[in-house]
Amino acid sequence: MSLKKILVSCFVLGMFLAFGADQAEAENYPNHPVKLLTMTGPGAQIDLVARSFAEQLKNILGQPVLVTNMPGGSHGSVMASELSTSPKDGYTVGISATGAFNYSPYFIKTKYTKDDFDYLSLIALNQSGIIARPDKPWNTLKEAFAWAKKEEKGLTYMFQGSDDRDAMARIAKQEGINLSLMPSTGGPSIITAVMGGHADLGHVGAILFDYVESGKLKLLAATTPVRLNPLSDVPTLKEQGWDESVEMYVVFVTPKGLPADVRAKLADATQKIVNDEQFIDFVGKKLKMAPVDSTSEYAVRYIEESSLRNKAIIGQREQQ
Repeated sequence: MSLKKILVSCFVLGMFLAFGADQAEAENYPNHPVKLLTMTGPGAQIDLVARSFAEQLKNILGQPVLVTNMPGGSHGSVMASELSTSPKDGYTVGISATGAFNYSPYFIKTKYTKDDFDYLSLIALNQSGIIARPDKPWNTLKEAFAWAKKEEKGLTYMFQGSDDRDAMARIAKQEGINLSLMPSTGGPSIITAVMGGHADLGHVGAILFDYVESGKLKLLAATTPVRLNPLSDVPTLKEQGWDESVEMYVVFVTPKGLPADVRAKLADATQKIVNDEQFIDFVGKKLKMAPVDSTSEYAVRYIEESSLRNKAIIGQREQQ
């Protein structure tokens, strides 16, 4: 046998053995701890969701699920970048706001696209709004901008991600107000900054409820398409005159291209978790997030449709 034929045979045998090893690894999944990446710092709403999800996933898979906090970037783009380059073996997964996938790739330069991921389930809608200290001389965002214009003063705004940042920037431009933008590492950092007087306004998720209901902060606007429940007396951005909203869905996501057996195990585990009464109560009652369609089909469709909307916004900008 020629040397060339020997080398080819060795290559084919090596590929076969590697494929067999991969198959065995997938069938035995998981046989060591799973890493769950999340886009916020400890204590933020999405971090709390991730830790509750991880505990349930651990019980189902029979292996530790270790939460790793990776805040930063545009609405989770740092975490998403890490996830996109992780091995496609099911041992690195993520929980994030959908903005990391359907918004950031269209508005900033990212190393990934929405097509680099597999979306197994939307988990909840993180109700969100614009907050301020209770001693500020305004009760709505419309009043805050009117005050700033009358007093000829600028406002400082601390944002969660690029979507709420850009929405507020567009509103401020429309109102003729100088808005200074401050990045954050999640809800707790924004709460601290606003309460401490370092930011006039801030955008946070359902973490706002306890602070507003206790009188430590005031809600100026709901940023979701509909009013918040509770606090339904505060109007949305649209109701205050701006065609804007921020959809902070939470999604369970993996790198694209997992082995079929691994994906099936994770998908099955995910549906058990999102339909578990204890998990539903934690997310809905304790964290005060709104329920959503949790099927993988809906998650994929939402990412596709919302990505098309954001792509259209970019197209409109380029034409202006």
